[in-house]
Amino acid sequence: MDLQTLSQLFATTYNPDPNVRKAAELEIRKIGNEEGMIAAILRIIAADNIDPATRQACTVWLKNRIHTSYSIEVSRRPDQTVILASEREALRINILPLLAASPSRSIAVQLANTLKSIVAHDFPTNWPSLVGDIKRLLVSGNIKEVHAGCVAALEAVRAFRFRQKNDILPTIVKELFPTLANIATSMIQTQPSASQEIPTMLHLIMKTYRTSIVINLSQHQQNPESLVPWGQLLFAVVNLRLPKEAVPADEEEREKSEWWKAKKWAFAVLGRLFHRFGNPSQLPSTLQVEYANFAKHFVSAFAPEILNIYLHQVQLYVSNQEWLSSKCQYQIFHFFTECVKPKTTWALLKPHFETLVSTFVFPQLSFTNAKKTLWENDPVDYVRVSVDEYESYSTPVSAATTFLFSLASNRTKTTFLPILGFINSVLRAHGPPQQRFGALNMTAALGPYIMRHPDVKNNMESFMLQFVSPELASPEPYLRAIALEILGTVTKQGLVWSSADVLNNHFQAVARALDDPEFPVKVQAALALTEMVLAHESVRTAVAPQVGKVIQDLLKMSDETDLDILNHSMEVMVDQFQTELLPVAAMLTARLCESYLRLARESALHDQIEDNADLDTLLADVDDDKTFAAMGVAKTIGTIVSSVDGSPEILAQIQEIVIPIIVFSLSERLLDLFDNMYELVDSLTYKLRSISPSMWPVFELTYRLFKNEAVDFLEEMLPSLDNFVSYGSDVIKSRPEYTRMLVDIYTTSITNDQLGENDRVNGSKLAESLLLNLRGGIDDHLQTIIGTALNIADDSQTSALRLANLEVLVNAVLYNPSAALHMMEIFKVGMGRTFFDRWFAAINTEKGLPRVHDKKLSILALCALLEMQPESVPESLREGWPGIVGGVLKIFKTLPKAIEDRKRLEVSLQEDSESDEEEEAALNLTENDDDVWDEDSAYMELLAREGARLREKSENEEEEEESSDEDEDIPEELGYMSPLDNVNPYVSFKQALTAFQMQNGHSYQQATTILDIEQQTLLMELMRIAEQESVPQS
Repeated sequence: MDLQTLSQLFATTYNPDPNVRKAAELEIRKIGNEEGMIAAILRIIAADNIDPATRQACTVWLKNRIHTSYSIEVSRRPDQTVILASEREALRINILPLLAASPSRSIAVQLANTLKSIVAHDFPTNWPSLVGDIKRLLVSGNIKEVHAGCVAALEAVRAFRFRQKNDILPTIVKELFPTLANIATSMIQTQPSASQEIPTMLHLIMKTYRTSIVINLSQHQQNPESLVPWGQLLFAVVNLRLPKEAVPADEEEREKSEWWKAKKWAFAVLGRLFHRFGNPSQLPSTLQVEYANFAKHFVSAFAPEILNIYLHQVQLYVSNQEWLSSKCQYQIFHFFTECVKPKTTWALLKPHFETLVSTFVFPQLSFTNAKKTLWENDPVDYVRVSVDEYESYSTPVSAATTFLFSLASNRTKTTFLPILGFINSVLRAHGPPQQRFGALNMTAALGPYIMRHPDVKNNMESFMLQFVSPELASPEPYLRAIALEILGTVTKQGLVWSSADVLNNHFQAVARALDDPEFPVKVQAALALTEMVLAHESVRTAVAPQVGKVIQDLLKMSDETDLDILNHSMEVMVDQFQTELLPVAAMLTARLCESYLRLARESALHDQIEDNADLDTLLADVDDDKTFAAMGVAKTIGTIVSSVDGSPEILAQIQEIVIPIIVFSLSERLLDLFDNMYELVDSLTYKLRSISPSMWPVFELTYRLFKNEAVDFLEEMLPSLDNFVSYGSDVIKSRPEYTRMLVDIYTTSITNDQLGENDRVNGSKLAESLLLNLRGGIDDHLQTIIGTALNIADDSQTSALRLANLEVLVNAVLYNPSAALHMMEIFKVGMGRTFFDRWFAAINTEKGLPRVHDKKLSILALCALLEMQPESVPESLREGWPGIVGGVLKIFKTLPKAIEDRKRLEVSLQEDSESDEEEEAALNLTENDDDVWDEDSAYMELLAREGARLREKSENEEEEEESSDEDEDIPEELGYMSPLDNVNPYVSFKQALTAFQMQNGHSYQQATTILDIEQQTLLMELMRIAEQESVPQS
């Protein structure tokens, strides 16, 4: 296809007629993999005489083609097309000149992404000249080439930013960063203006440095010859005073301006250097070797200077001499927070903390004009931002709150009472309501700490009555909302009211607030009521008659807003008022299912839009509220199912109401909701102990999904599949296609290359369920199951899979001993003996059969072998047949301890669940100002060690497996139930031994003769227990 025709084809892709557009896209897809296509696209992008929109369409196509195909060197599927070596060379030659000549930012962005994909694959081996090529652009006299060099430097660093191994990035940093520092330093000398060239390049250079230190700090960057000039540059950018004419007047536009982006990235670099590499007291042990010396130098030489500069920036901001973008404020708060724990920086910050709290933190937490606008224009978003920490974690408000937490928890003795004193002074002054909101907002944030402080918690009731309770009736709705939030917080933390009347007054205030005209007030009332219901019996009694209305209010608010936080309140109400809600449980479930279906449909539509979006759009689009809200509703439905399990008739009604939402979610392939749906299937089928006719389509859907999009969801599907087999065995036996589906799921789990060992373990558990529950119903598939298990017997990497696979074969023996042994010999001559060797190796190893179920299964399978007719025993196994009795005794010897350990674990978990309370807010009440090492520090240390372990394992995979696998414990599965649970192994062994003696006297004689004294004593004890347990209980 000639260049003109090709460019016209791409021009058609933005034709307003969707049919014309679709035809062009199909034609491009058809010719897209032809040889010479990439070279032609490069020529179109370079052609100044072609319309920019067409050139942009070509750059988008090129970016997608390179992103999906550049790393493929050998085609393994029909849909994979390898990019030829000649085309790769053309890309390497042309991409940087095209970037420099780019006519628009939109084209440059696509080319930059393309460059990153090429660099990630080709540097340094296939593109050794890359760094030199970029450096030539950077030192060019042409401003467009310098800009292209800055973009290329950023993309080269981005290509390796998450690479754990510190091998490639240091080369790029060492060669390019001195030049970047010189360019930025010279640019910073010029007077800032409205021109965008300098701030854009400065922004790119700052971002490049920040991107280079995501994982590692190169040796070059640690050396003074790099650290000093970059430090001076970063300080200069942070201190840069921007004249009004250099930035937009509108604050929102100013936030997005290139000058403030440059400053934001400078703040971010300084914060990252201190947080990850320059803070010796918080440096994880895994980083000590590489960065300990740097950290000691940084904390003494650089951190104090950074702190002083930031304090000066704050002073200019709070005195209205300078403006600070919200992102820069966030970075400043983040740095202050980091300075609280180390002794050296705390000593410098300590004299300023009260001023910072009153002038910098307090205004953030007050009711600002921005909060007022949000409350009035979008009250739902106001609630989302103010209540959901994940919605606002990178905002100055969130960072200010975190700084407040850090002061209160890490330097409690010094800071806590002064902070509370400031709050009290604001509230006593009874100033403007916006300021009172700020003081109460601080109280709400510090509530958990206040209720843990020995000198303060006893005064909380009087504080509430004096400053908080009156605001429950405030004319200002935001004050009513924050008062309710404090009430919920202190209730949750265990506040005890001095009298029932006081408690009742607060309950009545909360009840009234549920009907408040302002939506955020109603939400806070619902959350406060939830905590009061959990904490106070009198409140539960008062709510009980009207719980139906409360639930309806919650449902209405949830439907109007899709706020996930309200689902917790609904769950609590359902759980706490099971008796009251029982008559309306089906109606309530139907209402919840309506809400779920609406959310799920909107989520499905959102997924369809995402399917057609590019990567940048996906990264920018984090609005998953519909999905999360649907998850919350599903969880509430699950709570209802649990609450009515004592009423089978109502539960059966609820099941019929719930099944359509399960079918919809599975049919629409809403993968994010599969976990919730299979939890519902598991819960319904288990609690009813039966499979209704309308549930079988869910089974059929599950099979089709597993064979297509959801092949990696076997772990979520397994409990439900096990229930289908356990409680629907009669139907499965009567439907050969169902048996075939189940066996196919097992064989696919073992043979599919997409799946890992955990999936194979789950597949083996399904095979075990089939063999245990479908006695006589899978004879036609026994050879397939045995052959599949034997095929991977030598390939199992983990002890979990080795045991699970072995137990498939043991179950096959239990299912039909004679047929199973015969089929093993058909698979391979001598395989029966090999299987026995492996089985007895597990029996004779301390952790070979670790769980109670493992031991019972092997005992009962060995009993089945003892009951075989002598002539049915394969010739190759007859010699070792007498050893079966010794094997059974070996297992019985360890069975009582395994049962005791299991009971102890059950009790322990029960105690843990009963005492599973909210994590307490920790306080540091020590007098000294030493380094603080708290739970967060310990958690970061844990993460660092685990990360180092996983990296070491991936680098030395075989050695790691050999050294660690023997110690890999397989935990007891307390939730696992099987038909063997009701079988008495002692009675079964006695019966089998009697049959063995009657049918195979010679082998029986040999088996009992070779027993030592200890084994003979154990055998007699087992017979005594069997005799005792076989007697019917009177």
